[in-house]
Amino acid sequence: VLLTASPRTYYVVQYWESKEKLYEYAHSPDMFHHRAWAIINRKERKGRVRGHVGLWHEAYVVPEGSYESIYADMPAFGLAAAHGQVPLERRGKRARDRFAYRSDKAAGGRAEKRVAAPGKAPDGV
Repeated sequence: VLLTASPRTYYVVQYWESKEKLYEYAHSPDMFHHRAWAIINRKERKGRVRGHVGLWHEAYVVPEGSYESIYADMPAFGLAAAHGQVPLERRGKRARDRFAYRSDKAAGGRAEKRVAAPGKAPDGV
């Protein structure tokens, strides 16, 4: 996703399935990231970008079930566009209820499970 805050500021937001896939992309000589960094590094060594180009990079590993995105009257964007979306009503009306759910993978079981908030039992128990 390419975003802009001003004519001189651009953001690229990417969502990766795993850190390993990000590393693979970043180090692959035939991918854009590797080629772009090679160009920037050559220009930097020659002093051609100082004062003209600023770079900023942040990477986060966010465990499944530790984030929430809500979309109202708009198409899927961001995480929902990258990984799919679930109707809000399916997981509850309140954030506390929605964060109590974990997928099969995150829950370590065979079906989506409801995980209790600390000090509370899951609904129906």
